[in-house]
Order: sequence, then structure tokens, then C-alpha cells
Amino acid sequence: GGTHGLVVGLRQKEFLDAGRAIGAGDARLMVRYVLVNIAPSLIVYSTFSIPFAILLEAGLSFLGLGVQPPTPTWGSIISQGKDVLFQAPWIANIAGGVIMITVLAFNLLGEVLGDRLDPRANVRV
Repeated sequence: GGTHGLVVGLRQKEFLDAGRAIGAGDARLMVRYVLVNIAPSLIVYSTFSIPFAILLEAGLSFLGLGVQPPTPTWGSIISQGKDVLFQAPWIANIAGGVIMITVLAFNLLGEVLGDRLDPRANVRV
């Protein structure tokens, strides 16, 4: 997926040719040039992948297909809270709110990191 595309995009860059010209081996090229250049994108990608994983796990647990009891998960808490929604609405509402706040926080973190780590965005004219 995403990492492969980033690396392929860097393959024809001049700095890799310069690294090869000074005799850098493949391992040094990967660490010194490729990894350094794709790290910001990987960090931002991770901050957007984590909310997806949280929502996927919560959805599967809500349906009973995720982590099995007695291990508590947000999805299983919402699932158990729906049974007593009229007597104790805070059970499902708080778990759902925590999921929403967590996902929103990771998305906002990804936006901020994307703005801060993108070298093209930091150019001032």
C-alpha cells in the first residue's frame, strides 16, 4: 500500500544517485535517505490508521465478534449498555463518547502532524 508507493516515488530521486555515487550501500541508503524521507508520511498515516482500527474493533465487539468477555472493550460496553439504555443511558453514552473523542483526537493529531511535518507546507513566500 502506502509505504510501497512512497518508496517507489523516491527511487528516482537525485539524492539516492548521490548516495550511490559516494559508495553508500543499500542498507545505508535505506536508513539515511529513504526512511528519513518517508518517516513523516508514515507517522501521519499511522495517526489516521489508528482511529480506523479503534472503530473496527469497537464495531466487531459490539456485534459480539471481537474480543470476548470478560475483557472489556468499548464496543462490548456499548453492546451491554444498549440492553439497559432506558434505565442507565450513561453506560452506552459514555463509551460511545469516549470512542468519538479518541477517534477525533487521533484525526486532529494527524492533521497537525501533517501540517508540521510536510516540508512543502512550511515554505514561506
